[in-house]
Amino acid sequence: MLLGIQAKAFPGAQLLVAKQGHIIFHQAYGFHTYNNETPVALNDIYDLASITKIIGPLPALMKLYEEGKLDLDKPFSDYWKSWRHVKDKKDITLRELLAHQAGLQPYISFMNDVMLKDGKLKKRFVKQKRTKRYNLEAYPGIYINKRFKKHIFRSIKHSKVEPKKTYLYSGLASLIYPELITKISGTPYYEYLQEHFYMPLNCETLSFIPSLNHYNNAIVPTEHDSIFRKQLTKGWVHDENAAIFGGISGNAGLFGTAKDLAIIMQMYLQKGLYDNKRYLKESTVNEFIRIQYPENNNHRGLGFDKPLIGNNLLPINKAYPAPESSTKSFGHSGFTGTFVWADPENQLVFIFLSNRVYPTRENRNLYNLNIRQALQQVFYQALN
Repeated sequence: MLLGIQAKAFPGAQLLVAKQGHIIFHQAYGFHTYNNETPVALNDIYDLASITKIIGPLPALMKLYEEGKLDLDKPFSDYWKSWRHVKDKKDITLRELLAHQAGLQPYISFMNDVMLKDGKLKKRFVKQKRTKRYNLEAYPGIYINKRFKKHIFRSIKHSKVEPKKTYLYSGLASLIYPELITKISGTPYYEYLQEHFYMPLNCETLSFIPSLNHYNNAIVPTEHDSIFRKQLTKGWVHDENAAIFGGISGNAGLFGTAKDLAIIMQMYLQKGLYDNKRYLKESTVNEFIRIQYPENNNHRGLGFDKPLIGNNLLPINKAYPAPESSTKSFGHSGFTGTFVWADPENQLVFIFLSNRVYPTRENRNLYNLNIRQALQQVFYQALN
């Protein structure tokens, strides 16, 4: 950790490790920024970035699946009607989407659609004050037309699909999942998560748009956004696509502490059970955490990331995650410098939260120095 801070891979971080359901290590390191003014505390809130995918839409999709409201192997267009007559998407299944086997584009930057070439925001899509129509708050003073969501869904509908079914990581379907969850469950996406998971699990800090929730906890900043918001982003989602959705999305947008993330990951590790209460069926968790398409060299589960195939034979600088991680382990990483992993075979939960994108996303030392894998390896070796 100190090496990472000294190398300016990140200004500060939280690290939590749990073994057999008990926290054995929980420390905060460094500061919120490189001016060394605000030390990181254990209850500080981090922007979780793509970890949102497995803590936000995924548990909801898992629950709807086990209730028989979603079928992994039926065409996704059965549920998302606008794809029904789209030749390259009408037969794609939810299983393929969750395993990143569908061939969708990795990313589309919708921020470009609300901006002019000179960097100013398009007035037909963005207003400085909230109105009934412009009610998606991307940042104070930036309100997006609610109809822009339909533009995003149309763009995804008409986006390119790779003709060959092979592993290609894509965040596009995660932009659709919240709308789908709301439609199928009859409950707004965030309310559904709070009702079925966050509140009963007592995960108080897991939330979207923490700036509006009046937490006593300090919120760790991410990046100096010189293009879209033109300010230091703090308490508002770093990811621009999630911001355009008003901060509540499926690809990014969740904030939280290492401790609250550990609760969710422990629930997954215990196959849907936590504190003697069942949140998901064991069979559901087993299905989602297994590799789906190993024959295509796709190491992913359903929503969950998994170790690379043959990971235990790789050196630390090539492995993902640590080579000691079992093949049954699963988790996810986030662009802002976040990482969560659970290993049922070793009964280990590992949570690392940092703001490596401060002050700029161009800082890749966290990856170059293999810090997350090395930290994981330390605990595997010490505990074994």
